[in-house]
Amino acid sequence: MADTATTAPVAAASAASASSDAPPFQLGKPRFQQTSFYGRFRHFLDIIDPRTLFVTERRLREAVQLLEDYKHGTLRPGVTNEQLWSAQKIKQAILHPDTNEKIFMPFRMSGYIPFGTPIVVGLLLPNQTLASTIFWQWLNQSHNACVNYANRNATKPSPASKFIQGYLGAVISAVSIAVGLNVLVQKANKFTPATRLLIQRFVPFPAVASANICNVVLMRYGELEEGIDVLDSDGNLVGSSKIAARHALLETALTRVVLPMPILVLPPIIMSMLEKTALLQARPRLLLPVQSLVCLAAFGLALPLAISLFPQMSEIETSQLEPEIARATSSRTVVYNKGL
Repeated sequence: MADTATTAPVAAASAASASSDAPPFQLGKPRFQQTSFYGRFRHFLDIIDPRTLFVTERRLREAVQLLEDYKHGTLRPGVTNEQLWSAQKIKQAILHPDTNEKIFMPFRMSGYIPFGTPIVVGLLLPNQTLASTIFWQWLNQSHNACVNYANRNATKPSPASKFIQGYLGAVISAVSIAVGLNVLVQKANKFTPATRLLIQRFVPFPAVASANICNVVLMRYGELEEGIDVLDSDGNLVGSSKIAARHALLETALTRVVLPMPILVLPPIIMSMLEKTALLQARPRLLLPVQSLVCLAAFGLALPLAISLFPQMSEIETSQLEPEIARATSSRTVVYNKGL
């Protein structure tokens, strides 16, 4: 069986080389090199591809079975590298890497843009009332909390109380900062009404960025207490590391600060210029559709850029981890799933 498993990918690679430019398939490995930002960017473009939202249950089963056949050396003749990479893309987009359970569609990374864009549009609506500010911040953090939980590192069980704690902390921090900044801007008499409106449009960013950090830390605090699993180069479990957990949370928190920057900063700047054009001044009803398109474009650009800052399976030297981890393996480095 071991010989068959070894020859199967070789046969698939040779078949693919004549029909496509796909690199030789590697099970569980990214298609693109993760050592460079560009490689990670191309990898995460696959992860967030919204077309995977429409994959049927039958197609998912076929993809999983194809990867199982590859793993056990029972791959049928004629399967190409491109087909194997496509199967792995489908599996990674829909199933959690630690639990192998389906992620609910709105909370997958591939659903983050289509389901999150309406919320971003709501956050950036001009002339927000107190009630609308609270509503959109609550809805945004509710969506973020579910996405964080659905894509968490699940190698260790996490009680529901941690989820509720993180959710409430994020909502309270986001609403408090957004409402507080709006009140300060309203009371700033030295600003003209036009300047006040422009400043108000930037209020969502500090509120969302700080709440995102709060959300990630509170919801995944259990990882800091218990550690996360680290694996050697062969995928074998080495142990559980609290230091790796700190690295994972720091990387995720930085991603969550970078992510809303272009989403919540660029659209207000662009819209303030577009609103002065003759077309939108003559047709104010077009403001909301145009703002929606601007937000969609900014979101589509920001998400892959932000999550490409760090590889999902991050690498760390054993010398930086706990002594018991370093003693448990001969590998110089280990990897861990940082989450998304």
